[in-house]
Amino acid sequence: MLPGSASLDKKPTMKGSIMWVLLVLALVVQDRLAGGLEHKSYDYTKYHTMDEISAWMNQIERENPDVVSSMIYGQTYENRNISLLKIGLNSTTTKKAVWMDCGIHAREWIAPAFCQYFVKEILGSYEKDSKVNALLKNLDFYITPVLNMDGYIYSWIDDTTRLWRKSRSPGTGNCTCFGTDLNRNFYANWGMVGISRDCCSEIYNGPSPLSESEAKAVTDFLGMHQNQLLCYLTIHSYGQLILVPYGHPNISAPNYDELMEVGLAAAKAIKSVHGKSYKVGSSPDVLYANSGSSRDFARLIGIPYSFTFELRDEGQHGFLLPEDQIQPTCEEAYQGAMSIINYVHDKNFKSAAITVTATLWTTLTALWISSTNVI
Repeated sequence: MLPGSASLDKKPTMKGSIMWVLLVLALVVQDRLAGGLEHKSYDYTKYHTMDEISAWMNQIERENPDVVSSMIYGQTYENRNISLLKIGLNSTTTKKAVWMDCGIHAREWIAPAFCQYFVKEILGSYEKDSKVNALLKNLDFYITPVLNMDGYIYSWIDDTTRLWRKSRSPGTGNCTCFGTDLNRNFYANWGMVGISRDCCSEIYNGPSPLSESEAKAVTDFLGMHQNQLLCYLTIHSYGQLILVPYGHPNISAPNYDELMEVGLAAAKAIKSVHGKSYKVGSSPDVLYANSGSSRDFARLIGIPYSFTFELRDEGQHGFLLPEDQIQPTCEEAYQGAMSIINYVHDKNFKSAAITVTATLWTTLTALWISSTNVI
């Protein structure tokens, strides 16, 4: 008998057993909370605060160490780390990649909700769905759930801040207003159309290109991975649109026709889910002219497939999309995004596989003919 363990010979009481079970449960819950939100209980049909999303990112990485890692690639004006999730099966060589960002505009809460849903879906299906498995084998996904973290946090304060759009950097000179429209701050026809030089305007494009640390962080990352990236998807709301480059009415992408074809196929995939119609076109054709967008910058530096998604709705609720529409919105947008991603993947990998196979058969046929002639 161990010293001080005489009580172990006594029959445990019901009360003691219950207390022991409660203590164990409390320790388990504490351990899970210390690590962040439990993935299985995470509610994808609700909007989440930045703290909740950050905890979710940590949990996703811990639960999927073989396919998920995180990366800090910049800081916001208020010194928050801008992080992304890198999702893909391990490879000994550098892989091609797809970029997706959400929440560049703070009030568009459905966008970060979609990024989270997208991550959930691909991680939940790649082991049993051969198509998704092939995507993760051949591609890496760089996904930023909330790019404009400062603005997003500000939009959660109360009803007076709920519709905040811009970053939270202070105005320059005599301007007392805050914020720059991050999607007017990229070095792509900066300041030409669809912007305002009034720093209090919602479409103020900043004092100079890349004046905002968030826009510079994305620019630097894209520059370092320029030859790796095949597809750029930036998620917004609202309007039910799929936008192709460019925002300037007098400039077209060199592969405009192909982008339209791919976008129309994505809109068809979206409509097949819940019957919602998405318009497809350049911003001047179906929305309004603009400049300095991340979509245009991505195409300008050579990323061939660059699209903006404007999710539900068409104005009935606008930026205040009810939570009961989160799931159907994400379900249809997921099919639209996957339509584009599958096209990009198949064009780059299936065609290559067919070429290799054809070359192999040609070589084998030539060898067979040669051996026949020898005989």
